[in-house]
Amino acid sequence: MQIVGYETPAGALFVSDGAPDPDAPPGVATGDVDRLALDPGTELSWRLGERHCAGTVHDGGHVACGNEAAPYCEDHRSTWVCARCTGTCLKDEMDCFDDHAVYVAAFAPDTFKVGVTKEWRLDTRLREQGADRAVHLRTVDNGRVAREIEAGIAAHGLERVAGDGGENGTHGFPDGDPDGDGLPDRVRVPTKIAGLGADVDDDAWAALLDGVDYEGRFEFDYGLDLAERPVAETLVSGTVVGTKGRILVLENGGTTYAVDVRDLVGYEVVEGDSERDLQSSLGAFG
Repeated sequence: MQIVGYETPAGALFVSDGAPDPDAPPGVATGDVDRLALDPGTELSWRLGERHCAGTVHDGGHVACGNEAAPYCEDHRSTWVCARCTGTCLKDEMDCFDDHAVYVAAFAPDTFKVGVTKEWRLDTRLREQGADRAVHLRTVDNGRVAREIEAGIAAHGLERVAGDGGENGTHGFPDGDPDGDGLPDRVRVPTKIAGLGADVDDDAWAALLDGVDYEGRFEFDYGLDLAERPVAETLVSGTVVGTKGRILVLENGGTTYAVDVRDLVGYEVVEGDSERDLQSSLGAFG
């Protein structure tokens, strides 16, 4: 069995029983794919083996790949060009004509980021990232305008930012960032793990949004109920506490662990508890 993908925000792993077959025609599935829901209370008992490229999943089948690069080799790695857009389309032809939302998300205790997404999937996108809070700053006509605003906030913070070159008016925000510092447009998973078990700093969040107009607010509860920060590990053995974005929280041997599920993709797994020595929290010895 190989872990070949994951799903957020619902929380699931995709596993395949296929293996690389040098005699199979290119692009032909060599295994079936099963979805394993990571619901709280689910018992996992898998031991991690070798790791290699996860190949591709297509129409419910898995096209396996034996290349060593993981989670994906050059042949199976995809790049979403829109993630690099700052208002100048990187595609042959612009196609992002849906309404887009510009938002600021908060991750406990005091990490904040700017982002954009199609307006209809704003709630889903925030849950995919594991945001604790967010505000929907503004809705604009297309992705180009949204990315331009995002790039301006990333560079200058929530101060007045020119939006779309004057085609649809000026998209700007009042001076809500007293220092004029830019906001990042991404937050790394280790930073999110470091904030597990903590609350959002109310004062820092309020200061960031002081004087800023916005269209809506969001606040999320992932049901983890953590008394302390989990230990960061790569394992797939224990009782599922819950998920937060792509972070899987497991209880194993009296210690709570936080796993970046992307770090699991590509691993071969077999039934059985982990044989590695795992770091334990101090609470495990209390």
